[in-house]
Amino acid sequence: MTENSGSVSDLIDHLGRLPGIGRKSAERLAYHILRVSKGEALALADAIRTVRENVCYCSVCYNLAEGPVCSICSDSSRDQTKLCIVEQPRDLMALEQASVYRGLYHVLLGRIAPLDGIGPDQLTVDALVERVRRGNFAEIIMATNPTVEGDGSALYITNQLAEFPVEVTRLARGITTGSVLEHTNREILADAISGRQKI
Repeated sequence: MTENSGSVSDLIDHLGRLPGIGRKSAERLAYHILRVSKGEALALADAIRTVRENVCYCSVCYNLAEGPVCSICSDSSRDQTKLCIVEQPRDLMALEQASVYRGLYHVLLGRIAPLDGIGPDQLTVDALVERVRRGNFAEIIMATNPTVEGDGSALYITNQLAEFPVEVTRLARGITTGSVLEHTNREILADAISGRQKI
C-alpha cells in the first residue's frame, strides 16, 4: 500500500457520492486528476471552492446567482408580464438555451413529492404566490417536468394562484411524459414553449 493510497481512496469516496457517479467512474476520475498537471487539478479544486463560496440563490426567482439578484431578474429588456415556473435552475438553463422565451422565471427548488416527504412548504411556493401578488404578470407558464410529481406540483400551484387575474398555461406535450427538461433537446423545448396551452 502506497503512502498516498489513503488520500486517493478518500478522493474516490467523495467523487463516488456525486449523482450518477458509481465506484468505477469515481476511480477513473480520481486517476485522471492524478494524471493531469498540478495546476489543472488545483484549478478544479479552486473552481469548486469558488462556486461554493460565491454562488447562492437569487433573492427574487431562486435561480443561481453570484449576487443578491441573478442576471435574468436584473435584465430590464425581458418581458416582465410572463413568469415561467421550473423545478430546478438546470431546467431554467435548458429553456434559456432554446432561445425562444424572454420572460422571467421562478425556480421551485424541487417538486411536491409526498412519498419522498417533500411538501409545498419545502419549496418556494409561498415566495411565488407573494411575487404574483405584488407583480403585474399576465401569464404564468407551468414548466414543471412532465412527471406525476411535476404535474401534481403544477396543479397545486395553479390552485394557489386561482385568485389572481392571470392566465395559467402549461408547456405543450412535445416533451414526453417521464422525461426531464435538462435532457430534452433544444428543438423539442422550443416546440414545447412555443405551443404551450392554457390549463
